Amino acid sequence: MLDFYDYFDKYFIKFYQWMNMSETEAIRYANISELIVAFILSIILFYLVRFILRAVVVKLINKTKNEWDDLLLHHKILHKASYLAPAIFIDLSLDHILVNHVVWLEIGHLLVDIYLTIIIANVIVALIEVFAHIAKVTSKNKGLPVKGVSQILKILVYIVMTIVVISFLFGKSPFAILTGLGAASAISLLIFRDAILGFVGGIQLAAYDMVKEGDWLSLPKHDADGVVIDISLTMVKVQNWDKTISTIPTYSLVSEAVKNWRGMEESEGRRIKRSVNIDMTSIKFCTSEMLKKYQKYSLLQDYLKTKEEELEIYNTSNTGDDKVLVNGRRQTNIGIFRAYLVEYLRSLPEVHNGMTFIVRQLQPTEKGIPMEVYVFSKIQSWVEYEAIQSDIFDHVLAVVSEFDLKVFQEPTGADFRFLNK
Repeated sequence: MLDFYDYFDKYFIKFYQWMNMSETEAIRYANISELIVAFILSIILFYLVRFILRAVVVKLINKTKNEWDDLLLHHKILHKASYLAPAIFIDLSLDHILVNHVVWLEIGHLLVDIYLTIIIANVIVALIEVFAHIAKVTSKNKGLPVKGVSQILKILVYIVMTIVVISFLFGKSPFAILTGLGAASAISLLIFRDAILGFVGGIQLAAYDMVKEGDWLSLPKHDADGVVIDISLTMVKVQNWDKTISTIPTYSLVSEAVKNWRGMEESEGRRIKRSVNIDMTSIKFCTSEMLKKYQKYSLLQDYLKTKEEELEIYNTSNTGDDKVLVNGRRQTNIGIFRAYLVEYLRSLPEVHNGMTFIVRQLQPTEKGIPMEVYVFSKIQSWVEYEAIQSDIFDHVLAVVSEFDLKVFQEPTGADFRFLNK
């Protein structure tokens, strides 16, 4: 290559001397001409390298069954690396062409070094994206903050690139630049506060397996309730059930209260916890007529038979006057209603009998006595779950009156109009 420049150098000099230039001027313009030729050759080299890569390397990659090498094409690593060829060619040519021009030689090397630094940084960033994609696909732990780690690595690459470029411009060592930046560490921490907190939060989320993509989260403070679709260095995207997107700082998932429904989704059921308020004035002891009516309910026949035998044995040993209701033990309509709900819920195939199963009375309030159903549905899908829950309480509300009970309800305008009649 150097012989090539030397061969044309004398012809350039003769050409400029023929144009009535002095020898000094002819040499200077000859060097400029050689520099132009070097740029033209570097462009030709660039397209030649691109052609070889496309004709040989790309075809070989496309023929392989391995999917990972396709990522090199997807992230344009070969395309970006091809920009190194003309810079290396120019860098080798400058020392020979501008040997007599020290200032221009230094400027040329400076520009080439900056150019190479930027290209190398971009190639490294593309490689990080490739490895991040591979790690995300092959990792067994889907909660690893791969995207966050890759983003912090890319930021570090760009920081190093900036420091190296500054060191070239000021002619100082990169370590000297780092020493100077140490004085501005407080400002740097302030600027990159979200990135640092997000990175720390991402590590904690992965270490404790707190949140991962696909989890259903509820964050009332951020008005978010939906599925995690993306976890990045500083933000977590949650697609709410109304299809809106909420962006939440990553560190907030560690520092604030978050409800993750993953445990429910991984279990065998989804909890149904709802109550009906019973009017306490409708609660009473059961008469023989009431018991005969309840005996007709198939779900209660075994229960009533067993319970009546138990009470008869107890009351027989009681010496009090059995004609007085408060003497001895008696069945109540609310107790039988509660037993009916237990049998009814156990008969439903959608209700999980192997998990917590409770029908209970809660503390009486001014709005009646709550009869709470606390069971688990086998079906976790939101739409089907709500349908099952609604079907259960449709039946509960409809059957209450069959047990001579009333559901408590706040009086309305219609109630007051009825009183005036």
